[in-house]
Amino acid sequence: MKTRDWCLIDSTLREGEQFALGNFSLADKVEIAKALDAFGVEYLELTTPVASPASRQALETIAGLGLKAKVLTHTRANLEDARVALECGVDGVDILFGTSPALRSSHGRGVDEIIDESLEVIGYVKSAGKSVRFSSEDTFRSDREDLLRIYAAADRAGVDRVGLADTVGVASPSAVRELVADVRAVVGCDIEFHGHNDTGCAIANAFEAVRAGATHIDTSILGIGERNGITPLGGFLARMYTQNPQRLQEKYNLTMLPELDAMVARMTGLSVPFNNYLTGAYAYNHKAGLHLKAIYVNPGAYEIIPPEVFGVTRTLQIGSRLTGRNAVAARAAELGLELPDETVRELTRQIKASADAGDLALHDVDALLRAAAQRRAPEEVFA
Repeated sequence: MKTRDWCLIDSTLREGEQFALGNFSLADKVEIAKALDAFGVEYLELTTPVASPASRQALETIAGLGLKAKVLTHTRANLEDARVALECGVDGVDILFGTSPALRSSHGRGVDEIIDESLEVIGYVKSAGKSVRFSSEDTFRSDREDLLRIYAAADRAGVDRVGLADTVGVASPSAVRELVADVRAVVGCDIEFHGHNDTGCAIANAFEAVRAGATHIDTSILGIGERNGITPLGGFLARMYTQNPQRLQEKYNLTMLPELDAMVARMTGLSVPFNNYLTGAYAYNHKAGLHLKAIYVNPGAYEIIPPEVFGVTRTLQIGSRLTGRNAVAARAAELGLELPDETVRELTRQIKASADAGDLALHDVDALLRAAAQRRAPEEVFA
């Protein structure tokens, strides 16, 4: 099955605010919104304006920036919430209703009441000329027949999108694929997927959602969100790049990804994880001799995505006990040094032996190579 075209709804300014350290100032929010707009995301989702005075101010401010991205807010299926959202100048209102037994026991509504209350809000938002999305909450712990009935009613009412929310991260890729396909069979509108990462499946689930017919995927920068977050922007783009590189480069300013990750890391007081998708410090670090040789000959041998596409660079860790003579020889050539094969072999043995006590920095390896080229004894290099 081929992947379909899809759009990003970045929720750093909504779901990301629910992250434990997501305490963004108004200036932070404006910076995030402008950066994501420059990156090319199609939608920005912000916290409901009824949450606090600052939330309303942020929504009004960002809705008034004149961005290319559509500005959305996420509210309960409540007329008053929708009214306040529309007053803020949004392009669309994303409404939700809890549909799982756990959440229905909390709000006390049956399926008919969920439909009636939701349709009232959908009609109100549509009458104002704005887009509206209806999403069930805790979709994957809800009864499937109930869900399909609710979604079909929302679709008949003219909703722009229906949303499937894996609110607690319980879904598997196969479960997402099956449910999205079932929903696609009863609605003609767009389908949005929102996946939490509690069990480590958020990226795979988002990918399967697209394959099954979803048209919109919720992401956040670095994946920040409630608990341990949602589908990360970088991770999802890495997955999708492998499917259609040209289309992804046409849609988004991919070289901005390191800037986006660093920005949110700074604002939350965290470091970008060492193994972060694409932008982690060691995402493109090559160390083993076999890998180093292959990378010099053909980087694609061990890199599914060229680092320059996403504005990062690779690191070849030559000064380790795992290095090989081909890597050492290639580094010498990079420095413009001509060394006999036997000299390269001896230098490789020296590097391996020294690295047993700890890896050598690249400048130390370079110094050894230059010393050999000048016929100097290695011990002179570190005197």
